[in-house]
Amino acid sequence: MKVFVISSVWVEPQSSAAGSRMLQLIDLLLSKEWEVTYASTASKSEYAVDLTQKGITTTTITLNDPSFDAYIQELQPDIVLFDRFMVEEQFGWRVTQHCPDALRILDTEDLHCLRKARQQAVKENRAFQESDLFSDIAKREIASIYRCDLTLMISEYEMELLQNIFKVPKALLHYLPFLLPSVLGDFIPFEERAHFISIGNFLHTPNWDATLVLKQTIWPEIRKAIPDAQLHVYGAYPSDKVFQLHNPKEGFHIKGRAEDAKEVMSKAQVLLAPLRFGAGLKGKFIDAMQCGTPSVTTQIGTEALQGDFTWGGMIEDDFSAFAKAATTLYTDKKVWEIAQDHGRILINNRFQKIDFEDDFYNTIENYKTTLVSHRQQNFTGQMLQHHTLQSTKFMSKWIEEKNK
Repeated sequence: MKVFVISSVWVEPQSSAAGSRMLQLIDLLLSKEWEVTYASTASKSEYAVDLTQKGITTTTITLNDPSFDAYIQELQPDIVLFDRFMVEEQFGWRVTQHCPDALRILDTEDLHCLRKARQQAVKENRAFQESDLFSDIAKREIASIYRCDLTLMISEYEMELLQNIFKVPKALLHYLPFLLPSVLGDFIPFEERAHFISIGNFLHTPNWDATLVLKQTIWPEIRKAIPDAQLHVYGAYPSDKVFQLHNPKEGFHIKGRAEDAKEVMSKAQVLLAPLRFGAGLKGKFIDAMQCGTPSVTTQIGTEALQGDFTWGGMIEDDFSAFAKAATTLYTDKKVWEIAQDHGRILINNRFQKIDFEDDFYNTIENYKTTLVSHRQQNFTGQMLQHHTLQSTKFMSKWIEEKNK
């Protein structure tokens, strides 16, 4: 089958968990020997993976431009994969118009309306409430899910939220988390490691917020307990305001982009991630558990990762307790090794590629053969295609004319 992936970014697995996730998804498509074309509206960055080395055709596409129509008409894909709902909003109606029989799949990465709602609650210094979810961005995101034939969800928690709160039919959702190989446990030992580590793309607001929490609240307490402790803060796309936090006298080192995230992770003693808001699965913890690096985080950090297993580290929402937990993990070898093993067990039981790939292929092939009846059962999606996308279509057409 021909698969057409449309994104607003190029794949950067060393920059973000979303980049790693997309690369895993592409590899899953290629392993079935399907023909993959990847298109993006962005300019290629120096950190983007060269997808052509995997035999993928790549192209740059333009927003609000009829050149896309000609391109997709010639390509005639069997499957179109939208990388996040904003891309579906821009190109969904064009796909529907020119390739009506193509299976439309949305990859959410995380549920944006959940992340934004939690962020707003933190900003207002109050507890998150269910009513916070019913925002304009939720209306856009849920509408996009309905317009697609299938939406890939990385988080079990978010699947339940969509079904229980927004009443999205289960038939429109498919659970596909990170797809990982087995972790054998041949880690760098406790004695050969050093320093605390924090890592995360600084364009992602939860990571910047967590860095400020570390700097202002948690790290001073850790330094009182361990005066010579050092924290190495890594992350792609650091701005000037990030580098202004750099203070070697306090043991707070802004390192910027890590050329190899797993290399620096595997040499660190403990990962610190006091996340106050967010959604989806947090890739930093996947890397940490794969590298045998215990972590201290919040309930938000562990969401949809832990399942019924013991966390590979400690979980604390209170920042004073967070600092004490970090100190214990850093100084107590036995506690550290137990946490390390818990992380290995969690990864090997929750996110093995072999446990998900066949179900993914079977679902796609089943939906391709029953597409007409599947769409008839999603009448809400048909209504949204008819009304919502008509407005999107004519707004785009107006921009086209204006650009001329």
